[in-house]
Amino acid sequence: MPKALLLILDGWGYRKEKRGNAIALAKTPVMDKLWKSHPHTLLKAAGPAVGLPAGFIGNSEVGHLTLGAGRVIDSDMIRINKAIKDGSFFRNKVLLETIRHAKQRKEKLHFMGLLSDAGVHSHIQHLFALLELAKREGVKEVYVHAFLDGRDTPPKSAAKHITLLQHKMRQLGIGTLATMMGRYYAMDRDNRWNREHKAYDCMVNCIGRKIHDPLKALQDAYSRGETDEFVKPIILTNKCIVDEHDSVIFFNFRSDRARELTRAFVLGQFKKFKRKKIIDLHFATLTHYDSLVKVPVAFPLVIPKKTLGEAIAKSGLTQLRIAETEKWAHVTY
Repeated sequence: MPKALLLILDGWGYRKEKRGNAIALAKTPVMDKLWKSHPHTLLKAAGPAVGLPAGFIGNSEVGHLTLGAGRVIDSDMIRINKAIKDGSFFRNKVLLETIRHAKQRKEKLHFMGLLSDAGVHSHIQHLFALLELAKREGVKEVYVHAFLDGRDTPPKSAAKHITLLQHKMRQLGIGTLATMMGRYYAMDRDNRWNREHKAYDCMVNCIGRKIHDPLKALQDAYSRGETDEFVKPIILTNKCIVDEHDSVIFFNFRSDRARELTRAFVLGQFKKFKRKKIIDLHFATLTHYDSLVKVPVAFPLVIPKKTLGEAIAKSGLTQLRIAETEKWAHVTY
């Protein structure tokens, strides 16, 4: 029986102009031969073509999802954006229950996630909407744990996002930037638990560099050779600790780099590193991250029907999916 191969080369693209185009300037004899001797076409892999807003770069998750579905599916970012626009975000049952858990106990509400406007793993506007919701609900203590990007954004662009966050918190009269660290520590996806341990210790045990000015802390990190992605955990207030009876909302919408830290916070049986057990912690996530963790999800998983894999299976054919550890989830799409 003839065999078919769907091979995905992450980051491979096409552009006529050669200047600054690594692929066009490289020696690629195999690809050149395939291009000349076989039928070919080009696929759009960004913006509305993969369920993202216009002007947003594509990424592995939405690219694989679109290929697997064979049609455009609204990305989680689009779903959340629409909910903010139509107001349903501010009536979301999971978000309200999580916020009210902290309010009723007169404890702290924490928002953690990637402080970025790239729209790959998170978006700063979603954090702003959460702050607005906390304001409406009258929560007194709100703390933000910011993971700096520098991977999907320029390597020294965090000051812009920190400044925007500070302005929004002043405007609303709510929120304190409690900790910040590079995504290298808080968003691993390849079982490098020593990194996640440092992120967890910063937020739960207040272990890290202590400085109260986030912009100065950022400049100090740059002077040590740490760009945004690699900024070591920094404590910005003495009240940073995620503690008993608190509430946490992890506002990343992409799951692959949010799983490990979520597991560290919520799994009953956890042996990757020694951790403090936090009693009555109400932990919620913006989207579905992981079947191993049973936490409230504000925007539950939407599973497309009639996908490529489903069609192959229904035809009685066998399929084998292979990926490196960091991409295993994507080949299931």
